[in-house]
Amino acid sequence: MKGYHDIVGDGGSGVLEQVAEQRTRITDGLAGVRHLVAVGSGKGGVGKSTLTLHLAGALRARGLRIAILDADFNGPSQARMAGVQGALFVPGSHKVALPRTRNGIGVFSMGSLIPESESLEFESAAQGESHTWRATREFALLGEILGSVEWGALDLLMFDLPPGAERTVQYADFLGPRTSFLLVTIPSEVARGVVARSVAALSKGPNRLLGYVENMSGYFCRDCNAIKPLFVSPEPFDAAQGRPSGLEIPCLGTVPFDPELARLCDTGIPLAELPDTPVGRALEHVAQQLLDTLESTTPASAHATRERRPGREPRQ
Repeated sequence: MKGYHDIVGDGGSGVLEQVAEQRTRITDGLAGVRHLVAVGSGKGGVGKSTLTLHLAGALRARGLRIAILDADFNGPSQARMAGVQGALFVPGSHKVALPRTRNGIGVFSMGSLIPESESLEFESAAQGESHTWRATREFALLGEILGSVEWGALDLLMFDLPPGAERTVQYADFLGPRTSFLLVTIPSEVARGVVARSVAALSKGPNRLLGYVENMSGYFCRDCNAIKPLFVSPEPFDAAQGRPSGLEIPCLGTVPFDPELARLCDTGIPLAELPDTPVGRALEHVAQQLLDTLESTTPASAHATRERRPGREPRQ
């Protein structure tokens, strides 16, 4: 039996040419996107998808052109939260046009294509080895989406990543060094430990780590109009300043839990329709910090291009 090292080149399969052609389509398709930001964690259940959507809404309210790619193909949540479940994908000028939220955010999510009662199947002929096949098919699908969707001119394309520290690194490798990472944790030592592993793994590669957001940093008590602790911690609770987390990257802000925000996610209503609350102000702060961090590394020529660019949308 031959091993991989016995095969010369691609073994005559032509796979190298196929990969190169797909990479070219992806590069061309994303040429009009200024910033690529992957929102990950490593830990599930930290509210990463919610944070992705409502940060996008806060940035959209500033007049920026935003799109979200829900990269959790078998556990998609963006379609429901963004209100685009069952939305039709229609041909654009050259590629497929994205469904949009009521506030104008483009969203690609498998939740728009597959009902919640069904799962996305990656069938494999190798019983017991389907994990290898699944990963291959999953990233092949991601490449097809990136190359087939009309992303157009965007200020920011946000990737909502699936959980898993090793998955975060896989996406970093696939998306390439142009993609920056924003990590999400909660005030739990268990969650911080998992996210710290993602930080350590990503730090070995070329991708930029923008920082982290501490989500569910207390909860907003509407009856007493105050933020109260949600997680037990030996450290003093300070919602305004956040708390040391042991993560060796900047903290872009803390966001309290608000049951009303969860209700908006379930019904697909944008954050803009939530009255002025601590969670709304916290998300506005994180959005500004994210923008400042991104722009701090944007070349001067890009700033000049941005100022001259026609069709810049006004603040809404």
